Amino acid sequence: MANGQDQALRLVIVDDSVEAAEAIVSTLRNAGIAVRPQRPATCDELIELMDAQPVDLVLAAQSATAVTLAQVLECVKASGKDLPVVAVVDQVDDAALTQALAAGVRGIALRHQPQQMLGVVRTEWGDLEARRMLRRLEAQVRETERRCDALIESSRDPIAYIHEGMHIRANAAYMEMFDFESFDDLEGMSLLDMVAPQHVGGFKALLKGLSKGEPPPPRYELKAIDGEGNEFPAVMEFTQAMYEGEPCLQVVFRRQELDPELAREVEELRQRDQVTGLLNRQTFLHGLEDAVAEAAQRKGQFGLVLIEPDHYQRLLQEIGLDSADALLRGLAERLQGVLGEEAATARFGEHTLAALVRGDHVATMALAERIREAFASHVVEIGERSAAITVSIGGVQIGEKIASVSQVLTKATEGVQASINVGGNRCEVFDPGAVDRAEQERVQAWVSHLRDALDNDRFLLHYQPVISLQGETGAMYESYIRLDVGAGEMVPPLSFQQIAEEHGLLWEIDRWVVGRAIKVLAERQRSGQPVTLMVKITQASLADDTLAKFVNEQLAAHKVDGERLVLQLSEAKVFTHLRAAQDFAVTLAYSRCRVGLEQFGIGLDSFQLLQHFDPAYIKLDRSFTEDLPKNAANQQRIKEIAEKASSMGIRTIAEFVQDAASMAILFSGGVDYVEGNFLAPAGPEMTYDFE
Repeated sequence: MANGQDQALRLVIVDDSVEAAEAIVSTLRNAGIAVRPQRPATCDELIELMDAQPVDLVLAAQSATAVTLAQVLECVKASGKDLPVVAVVDQVDDAALTQALAAGVRGIALRHQPQQMLGVVRTEWGDLEARRMLRRLEAQVRETERRCDALIESSRDPIAYIHEGMHIRANAAYMEMFDFESFDDLEGMSLLDMVAPQHVGGFKALLKGLSKGEPPPPRYELKAIDGEGNEFPAVMEFTQAMYEGEPCLQVVFRRQELDPELAREVEELRQRDQVTGLLNRQTFLHGLEDAVAEAAQRKGQFGLVLIEPDHYQRLLQEIGLDSADALLRGLAERLQGVLGEEAATARFGEHTLAALVRGDHVATMALAERIREAFASHVVEIGERSAAITVSIGGVQIGEKIASVSQVLTKATEGVQASINVGGNRCEVFDPGAVDRAEQERVQAWVSHLRDALDNDRFLLHYQPVISLQGETGAMYESYIRLDVGAGEMVPPLSFQQIAEEHGLLWEIDRWVVGRAIKVLAERQRSGQPVTLMVKITQASLADDTLAKFVNEQLAAHKVDGERLVLQLSEAKVFTHLRAAQDFAVTLAYSRCRVGLEQFGIGLDSFQLLQHFDPAYIKLDRSFTEDLPKNAANQQRIKEIAEKASSMGIRTIAEFVQDAASMAILFSGGVDYVEGNFLAPAGPEMTYDFE
């Protein structure tokens, strides 16, 4: 599907509640969908928004009153655009559901069922992309048909289109061969009328088989009759085609002046590579296209392997360029000797051979390994010379999940290159089903890693200095969790956070991070080097009050001033868990522990949240500081946020600072603190000199 993680969903949300709209955006972003949300407040704003920019999807609350669902549907219909509208409902009501679907709603999303809502959004977005792709393909098909019509009409080959045995179209060469002056004389005539009487019975059987969907023969030899009743030897080639939306047969009807046996030999030569004797690329691609089409319809499984000799350029230097053909011939003979009639073999590139075999992944892998072993244990004859040559093999299992020729060839080529890159004499076979199994194994391995890290204290904290731009003194660090997987390798949380959330481990990780941070604060306090630590926690810790109570208990037990600890929550998570976040902050207030908001400024209305939640710090989303010196809009937005936050007594932090010019802009914009690798990277020690 086109809408992968690197493509943004241009979303319009129509809802009276900003918090509810933000919850939808948060749900989609948590699922890995990049969202560009808009929230019109009136019908005019909705119309203006649809006219001004492309939109992918409209989510309209059934309970909305400022812009009702009926008004949304009317505006979308009036726009004339293919724009799906999904109704967001609190509960399913049969009458309301029927009414909404009848009015033009494409889907129903349950507000309190995030996974169901996510499924509906993905389905409708995917369907929209499919419709857009279909329209693009239809335009391309029309252009291709126009060009094909011109080519067919000017072709010297006699070509006709046959539907239910009758002529529906023929080019000039076809009519000339059968002595017809215009197509009006030929239209509707049976193809059997062109066949000599002695071949009518066999030809009828052929047409009957084709009408049942049997594959056409590569060529069919018979005697034909021209317009004057004269018989002549001919050969026919059939291709399934479409004409004006109807399935039909394209027939190439050639006069055969040569001896039939000689003609067959000529046809055989036409399909073969003259150097190796294997099928040529064009003929092999036709067979590959048929295999891919069969796999797409679940009618069979096929495996493709590409074979390249290792160290080809070095071999050419040793044997000489004049022996290149002899080398390919020797490789082809060895391949043919191994496979025989088991697979279709071809010369696919300058020094690439190919084999196509029917069977499942086990058969394809076995074939690839057999080919590799056959070359590794054999001396290849190169004219009067001989050499031990190994090969690199890339394969792909052709199935329903990878049923396009371009995808198949890309994966096979990647496999060849991967084999070459690790020294050759090996095979890499891609199997879409194996990818799913490997993903399950990968997830389970991560769960085991995380469980082990929690049980055996294998997590670590790294620290990055947070530096004041306004002259405040005191050491402040942001803490980042790292997973020690051995051999000195530290893994950041992005690699495992989603898996941890899916398996209910986030709250345990939060507890570990906070507990370790408080211990570090106590150690620094005892050593006379007090610091303030900023610690990220997740929404999993808002489900109950256990973490807040744990923080208060640990601060008291280690005799640490609560102001030294700042717990950070994502703005989007607070929006969607506002009551729980408020209760969390109230509980922490007993120990004077402060709360901050990170990823601030990208919500639908970030400052409205501050009317209900009072953080000590807000950290601007890192998108604000990317290429900041070149982005005037972000510079202005940062200044506005800093001014509003300052008036509310909230400190601002900018992260991901990349250069001195950004520092100057942030200072002049009134930002309080900055952090980033330009100033100091995160590390296991707190060694930054804040003086």
